Amino acid sequence: MGSKYLLAFAFLVLAFFPDSSRSAIPRWLGEQKMRGSVIRMKTGGSSAAIDPTRVTQLSWRPRAFLYKGFLSNEECDHLMDMARDKLEKSMVADNESGKSIASEVRTSSGMFLGKAQDEVVAEIEARIAAWTFLPAENGESIQILHYEHGQKYEPHYDYFHDKANQELGGHRVATVLMYLSNVEKGGETVFPNAEGKLTQPKSDDLSDCAKNGYSVKPMKGDALLFFSLHLNATTDTSSLHGSCPVIEGEKWSATKWIHVRSFDKLTRNSVDGECKDDNVNCPMWARAGECQKNPVYMVGSEDSYGSCRKSCKVCSS
Repeated sequence: MGSKYLLAFAFLVLAFFPDSSRSAIPRWLGEQKMRGSVIRMKTGGSSAAIDPTRVTQLSWRPRAFLYKGFLSNEECDHLMDMARDKLEKSMVADNESGKSIASEVRTSSGMFLGKAQDEVVAEIEARIAAWTFLPAENGESIQILHYEHGQKYEPHYDYFHDKANQELGGHRVATVLMYLSNVEKGGETVFPNAEGKLTQPKSDDLSDCAKNGYSVKPMKGDALLFFSLHLNATTDTSSLHGSCPVIEGEKWSATKWIHVRSFDKLTRNSVDGECKDDNVNCPMWARAGECQKNPVYMVGSEDSYGSCRKSCKVCSS
């Protein structure tokens, strides 16, 4: 493996944890074994292989990475086949109530798979956890989306503006967008506020919509990972993104939204007011001064509950 890939992978590890020591790596990650360019990582009871040489850093503002060939053709076809006869009009989250509502902002159709619905889905979810260094339990179920001619999703944020949605898992910290089909023209993912939007070369095959920001062209099997929060857990406005209208052909994609905490259960602090930590590493992070350096994640804010309130001594048990 080239040194540039090792450096990129090492930086990715450091980006996720306040402390880069061995003890800061969460226990769910388990052991990792490297053979050639493939790293096999244990996530829970599963083992997932990822290849860091296929990952390209696209942007730092927002943090965005592209994994070429993340899914096989067979996996893409399997996900589309599971969704074809179950598609319904896509909804959006209302900023006031947090409820899902219909909107012309989003004109695609879609459906949600069950978590670990079958062996293929379970393998993909394990691979996502291994690549992102984020626990599988923090992720929502995979959503399959279908865009026909003219359909799109206007630029939006994946983090929440309402407290109702934040109570279950907190903000969405990261999104993994997997492309299940090629698109003849249009359908690009565009970041209008991205730092590199002016310096990215714009090829003739891009749609006019895609030229309004940093854009990613859908390619079957590729996966786009981007973060909606900064490393200090504050929201990143440069993560604004949208799906450009499909001009020719159709677009299939699969989205995995990942939260800062478990999405499978309500946050303890928000439910019963108990003075507890949500991470076993909280005492170590508190001793390292993270309560002051990273107060939004550690202590909390008006919009979200802190994950290390007990260790930061902002509550009493």
